Amino acid sequence: MSGKLFVQAGIVLFISLTINFSARAEENKKDIPEPREEKVWELATDDPIVAMLDSLAMLTVFRNLERRADTTVQFGKFPSGFVPQYDDSVYSARMERLNAYSPIDFVFNAYVKTYINLYANRRRDLTERVMGLAELYFPLFEEQLDKYNLPLELKYLAVIESALNPVARSRVGATGLWQFMYGTGKMYGLQVNSLVDDRSDIYKSTVAACEHFVDLYKIYNDWNLVLCAYNAGPGNVNRAIRRAGGVRDFWAIRHFLPRETQNYVPAFMAVTYVMEHSEDHNLFPNPPIYSHLDVDTLKVTQQLSLRTVSQFLDIPLDHLRYLNPTFRQNIIPNNPDSPYFLRIPRDFTGVFMANADTIYNHKTPEEIRQAELAAQMSETTIHVVRSGDVLGSIARRYGTTVGEIQRLNNLRGTLIRPGQRLIVRAPARPAINVASTNANTHVVRRGETLGVIAGRYRVTVNQLQQWNNISGTTIYAGQNLIVRQPEGFTSQEQSATEEPEPEELANDEEPEGFIWYIIQQGDTLQQIAEKHEDLTIEDLKELNEIKTSSPLVPGQRIIIGLEEEE
Repeated sequence: MSGKLFVQAGIVLFISLTINFSARAEENKKDIPEPREEKVWELATDDPIVAMLDSLAMLTVFRNLERRADTTVQFGKFPSGFVPQYDDSVYSARMERLNAYSPIDFVFNAYVKTYINLYANRRRDLTERVMGLAELYFPLFEEQLDKYNLPLELKYLAVIESALNPVARSRVGATGLWQFMYGTGKMYGLQVNSLVDDRSDIYKSTVAACEHFVDLYKIYNDWNLVLCAYNAGPGNVNRAIRRAGGVRDFWAIRHFLPRETQNYVPAFMAVTYVMEHSEDHNLFPNPPIYSHLDVDTLKVTQQLSLRTVSQFLDIPLDHLRYLNPTFRQNIIPNNPDSPYFLRIPRDFTGVFMANADTIYNHKTPEEIRQAELAAQMSETTIHVVRSGDVLGSIARRYGTTVGEIQRLNNLRGTLIRPGQRLIVRAPARPAINVASTNANTHVVRRGETLGVIAGRYRVTVNQLQQWNNISGTTIYAGQNLIVRQPEGFTSQEQSATEEPEPEELANDEEPEGFIWYIIQQGDTLQQIAEKHEDLTIEDLKELNEIKTSSPLVPGQRIIIGLEEEE
């Protein structure tokens, strides 16, 4: 009997211990992350890395936009259009070879394979554009990475960040090739204001990225964690390390990181693999119009407009913006203490240098009009009409004429009223010829021909050719042309018996005794005639020798009447 009781007690104790152990095991499962299936893994539809790669589809600076459509061209060992596929063992072996030459720990798994598939299969055309852009940017990246004694493979991080799109901007405001946020950029001396964003400056942002890498490696001493911190910030990485129990390994803390950062390191490994084994995947660079050796860098000594450079050198503005993404408003400021630089195609360097003064000083008609209005606001005198004042007495008081007061105030008659404010003195009138900085030369604008310029200055095409030693009719934007006969030069067209035609207003002087009107944007002869009594379109044409086809240019002065005699 006692033996049975002993056996029964043992059974009860065993069952109790088993239940207790199972309960503890079940409780401990809550703290253990569930195993993740790594054999099949798909990208999220809103993956920011994919979105950045797709942004390259909008760039217009690639030479061979239709190259992949040509199935007859074979670049490597595979037929054109063929997409090679490999076993996982091949990928693993190639990753091991990358490890042998890099301090960064490369691995192959389902996450890395998904991004290899993205770059090598799903977005092949865009990957070839990335490879083309690499020819422009990687020489600079490698130079700086080597200077800071950093792994050269870090150059591929810019592919993940921006797909090497120089005007890239993320949905959270990160900007430039290295995608600096505003605060981080400030920490490394990248200035941001209304005109300039140094985060888009290729050289300055690359130096800042290298300095940031150095600082992060001092913290983590592990390159995969450095990549995580570059993307998510040290705070998120430190929290993930704490939640993983202090383990300082990316794959151990991966599931505690933000979703974008979880994919960031696998994407970097995939890009490095694809770029290093591009020919094995039948991928070849689709280069942009400008490579590293095609671009020249010029120091800017005065404020400069990219639009002006585009107009004079006949370079598309979107190409200049692509080469100079730092300048937000297409204006390069003048900063003698820390000068800015203009990047232009090397073929145009000589033309720019030869015409630098003209390009720097060029003003559009609208800019001239704005400057004139600003001058009038700061330099004109205002008279408040008093009881008994007439235009004649006001004119005598200020040493001007009635006609000038009428012109400045756009008055049709002589009626004025007490309390009325009149402009009675303005700055000197600007010269009529605003297209040239010299009365004897003309700067060719885009679209102009020798015939157009000859008609403007009342000379012949043959004279322009002789004075400028031009054998044909080809001219280019920004070129300086002599448009007046040089001193001591005898034209072949001018015989000894012929008298030269008088040069009307050769010194841009306006005749006295006329009332003048400044052409505004959108003005027509009909509108001007309607603004002034007893003035017809035919009167305007006769007074100003205007032909029917002659366009009105904002800032141009025309005669609208005669000044009254006192």
